[in-house]
Amino acid sequence: MQRDQAETTDLPPAADAKAAEAPLPDPHADPAAPAAGPLRWQKNLLLLVLTIVSTLVTFALSNGLVPEGAPFAEQLRGVLRAWTYTVPLMAILLTHELGHYFAARLHKVPASLPFFIPLPLLSPFGTMGAVIGMSGRIKSRNALLDIGAAGPLAGLLVAIPVILHGLRTSPVLPIPEEGIQEGQCLLYFALKRLAIGTIPPGHDVFLNGPAFAGWVGLFVTMLNLVPVGQLDGGHIAYALFGEKQNRYARIVHVTMLGMFLLNLARFLPPALRAGEGIGDAVGNSISWLVWFVLVHLLGRLGGKDHPPTEPGELSPVRRGIAVLSLVVFVLLFMPTPWSKY
Repeated sequence: MQRDQAETTDLPPAADAKAAEAPLPDPHADPAAPAAGPLRWQKNLLLLVLTIVSTLVTFALSNGLVPEGAPFAEQLRGVLRAWTYTVPLMAILLTHELGHYFAARLHKVPASLPFFIPLPLLSPFGTMGAVIGMSGRIKSRNALLDIGAAGPLAGLLVAIPVILHGLRTSPVLPIPEEGIQEGQCLLYFALKRLAIGTIPPGHDVFLNGPAFAGWVGLFVTMLNLVPVGQLDGGHIAYALFGEKQNRYARIVHVTMLGMFLLNLARFLPPALRAGEGIGDAVGNSISWLVWFVLVHLLGRLGGKDHPPTEPGELSPVRRGIAVLSLVVFVLLFMPTPWSKY
């Protein structure tokens, strides 16, 4: 996709770091764990509504759906036309979070309903995703894998048909001289080929609402599957590798900084040779630096090492799911998530 509308270069990741409360009585239970309290939903509903409004407004304004100087009723209709983006995006994010929620409940781990995070205009997506409130640690490696993998895999099952439908209904047009290029990954290349076929040279698909929502779903899933800290990918990798994951996670964390520097090396020299400012070059590179800093802050708050689990190995089926999840991360990996050219 090429998008020629001006967008913010700061790409806030979908915040999805999970820490889980000790399970209630089961074979891996902590007898001292407190009982789950009544399910609270009022704040969750308010944040859900605000996020729906935020995504509607952000997509409508960034895609010229709101006529300038038009009467309020016409502007409102323009905002509501962004439902083609908001509805599938919220379906993807909600499915992701409910995957975590129901997996946690299955293992008798107390968990809150999803808290959506609206971020109008400052984020090109209108949201920073959602989080589920849990505390303490999950003691069983099998439970850790189930809770960590359920979210991204469930969300991906919705994102793939959404993006296929969106790609099939999006126009293929000549690439303009200036625009915004969304990140590319192996799975996205395959989906474009499946939905559109061969794209002529000098052309690209211009994502409509559903296609953009599906791409955001791929991007959010990729971020959450980064195998570091207490992100979903960190939970999955720790369930698979055990304490060795703490060492692997430090390598992955430093690699994020390396990706920022590699992108800077890619975009900065051409900008300097053309006598342009360095703002776009930095903006095209900074998403990995932002994610590096956020993971560092999460580590400061929750500890650099993943909370240990009790002795025990993953079941064979769960080991396969863990490997599949890491393969999905490779297929979704976007070296440059967002760039202005």
